[in-house]
Amino acid sequence: MPLNIGLAVKASIVISTKNRKEELRSALRSSLSQSIECEVLVIDDGSTDGTSEMVRAEFPTVRVERAENSSGLIVQRNRGARLAGGDIIFSIDDDAVFVSPHTVAQTLQEFDEERVGAVAIPYREPKKSPRLLQQAPSGEDVFITDDFIGTAHALRREVFLNLGGYRESLVHQGEEMDFCIRMLAVGRVVRLGRADAIHHLESPRRDFRRMDIYGRRNDLLFAWHYVPLPYLPVHLLATSVNGLRAGLKVGRSWNMLRGIMKGWVACVSQRRHRQPVPASVYRTFRQLKLRGPVRLAEIEPSLPPLTTWHT
Repeated sequence: MPLNIGLAVKASIVISTKNRKEELRSALRSSLSQSIECEVLVIDDGSTDGTSEMVRAEFPTVRVERAENSSGLIVQRNRGARLAGGDIIFSIDDDAVFVSPHTVAQTLQEFDEERVGAVAIPYREPKKSPRLLQQAPSGEDVFITDDFIGTAHALRREVFLNLGGYRESLVHQGEEMDFCIRMLAVGRVVRLGRADAIHHLESPRRDFRRMDIYGRRNDLLFAWHYVPLPYLPVHLLATSVNGLRAGLKVGRSWNMLRGIMKGWVACVSQRRHRQPVPASVYRTFRQLKLRGPVRLAEIEPSLPPLTTWHT
């Protein structure tokens, strides 16, 4: 059912973090400044820099759950969704901030369509470019897209949990796209938002080697898990070639090649775990990825019947 957007709807802002307490401070200040009351939940992935202690001392209204051992971002995002009390979960990274107090309230209004399972919230990366990303075209129409970025999105907790959350075997990178095609297969879409933007202030402490390897590996696993025949061979080949091109472009070819090799090995080892989506869902997903934003009314006739759950 469409959400009754009002006081009864609870929003949870969930931030997974590890050893970035300085960046986290800014994320928490911006989360607590929202114009409507929100639960703010920090999932500490085994930090050793005193992150949990800082949160408890400086932000007593924030709930913090610390894991003794690090399990990675995907596992902790799933944990955060299970622990959250809100109907809608807002996810930002620990190096991101809400620059407006109205972003959460504005985004909640965008769940007024029943098919909307997630909203891609507009965001900028000021350290790279002033460009505004994930913003819907102007007008009143509902525009949908294929995917969202992890640092700037909101989703229906019920849908997320009933679909099993993010695939934890991915370890790092690509979990959003993996989830979005599963969501599309049950008739739910990602809506492009119009809220005030989030700023992603990309931390310098990023492991690009790990991101490259798992990113390319997981691109291939995505194809293996979900792409139906006869599209699979072409999709696997194109994914491999595009991964190599990306490596050449950014000067990290060896990392990308290692990731592609690991991806092919993983496909073989997980050959019994293929669960391809219907061909119509795959074509719709590819259309969204290649064409860009599409009005919901244009594409709704091709969507699967809406799956609902009753709690």
